[in-house]
Amino acid sequence: MADRLYRVELTASFLERLDAIEAFLVAADAGFAFDKLLDELRAKVIPNLRRFPRIGRRYLANPPQSVEALAQLAAIADQFTAGAPDALREYLHGDYLMLYTVVDATTQASGAVCLLSIRHHRQLCFDFARLWPGAR
Repeated sequence: MADRLYRVELTASFLERLDAIEAFLVAADAGFAFDKLLDELRAKVIPNLRRFPRIGRRYLANPPQSVEALAQLAAIADQFTAGAPDALREYLHGDYLMLYTVVDATTQASGAVCLLSIRHHRQLCFDFARLWPGAR
């Protein structure tokens, strides 16, 4: 029996972050690092997420510790649909942390993984309200 594969969708916010990463790396004379990132997204990250959509850890498994992050989370908590915060996951690949959500086949024709954002692992946070329509 073949494994069920999920679709992987790149959101506009994910693509915007890729553009920002490319601009940064090109300005730092490291355009090759962006090419490597794109190659790894195609060859490793996307195939892994298609086959194992819950490979990343739950984003809220370790709640934020800063007062600012806790305040932001509290401000948007009422805007999430039931179960939505548990659908947020993070996937670490090399120097990059990706935020994504899994939409199961019960709500769509087939399951999907929606890549919401990508950041260098040292960057501080994600802008939930802008990145994820379920947070409105």
